[in-house]
Amino acid sequence: MAMPLRQSIRVGTYLFEQKLRKREKFPLIVELEPLFACNLKCEGCGKIQHPAGVLKQRMPVAQAVGAVLESGAPMVSIAGGEPLMHPQIDEIVRQLVAKRKYVFLCTNAMLLRKKLENFTPSPYFAFAVHIDGLRERHDESVAKEGVFDEAVAAIKEAKRRGFRVTTNSTFFNTDTPQTIIEVLNYLNDDLQVDEMMISPAYAYEKAPDQEHFLGVEQTRELFKKAFAGGNRRRWRLNHSPLFLDFLEGKADFPCTAWAIPNYSLFGWQRPCYLMSDGYVPTYRELIEDTDWDKYGRGKDPRCANCMAHCGYEPTAVLATMGSLKESLRAVRETVSGNNG
Repeated sequence: MAMPLRQSIRVGTYLFEQKLRKREKFPLIVELEPLFACNLKCEGCGKIQHPAGVLKQRMPVAQAVGAVLESGAPMVSIAGGEPLMHPQIDEIVRQLVAKRKYVFLCTNAMLLRKKLENFTPSPYFAFAVHIDGLRERHDESVAKEGVFDEAVAAIKEAKRRGFRVTTNSTFFNTDTPQTIIEVLNYLNDDLQVDEMMISPAYAYEKAPDQEHFLGVEQTRELFKKAFAGGNRRRWRLNHSPLFLDFLEGKADFPCTAWAIPNYSLFGWQRPCYLMSDGYVPTYRELIEDTDWDKYGRGKDPRCANCMAHCGYEPTAVLATMGSLKESLRAVRETVSGNNG
């Protein structure tokens, strides 16, 4: 686990405060979607299927920042759509960083080199570039040639300018342990990104491609083989050790989607950013008026094959905090990652 030590301490302190307050449900990170428009048409994404009128909308800065502050979460993942298409995305980031929120701006990097001058490096800010494989696999997944090369060039330039750069890789049933190893080796060793996030693909209801999503057993087998031979410890993965255990079938957890809530142009989304069972205007309503017990594997058929981080990483984090053994293990891997 390669989360910066300062961020680890901040998140740990936040979780301890929630425990002292005896809060049962609270946000760990907010998924903020200030727009749905994108400059790519990825086959596994259902966001750009919204009507044209919705795709033209852009969330006001005050609304975006206000939602995050309302939730109280220490971290924010800004997604979409493509956030760099938002004309005031730099101001959203600036205001959130000023509030000492840890901000990850998720991007396909097609506009990143042009927009870099609008941002300022900060320990509270990182670009999270989406990379699903090496050149051929990545360009196929985003349905456009040249995207991988542009993303790599943008990552190099962002790092040259002093920005933290992370990556987010989604894997499908067309992947093999070797394709996972190849792209993570490249990101870790050649590009030397600060940290990497990985996730098995989830079947968005509106995604054009519904044939290449992983089942639970496929996911476990895939990551078990990819993590073998010391890869898991060597890679700078931005995940708790228990979540990585979960991916390869060494542990199992219930879903805690309430810990990574989604806020978009429509409001707070029930129950998570992968499923849409309605929206509410306030975070409090989301937490108090949603029947969380009806979601998760074995409860809702839509959740049957989901092992996405938005539902299970928070559970792993909470399980870590509740165990001295796992807490020490996480600390060891954090320190090791920061010294490596």
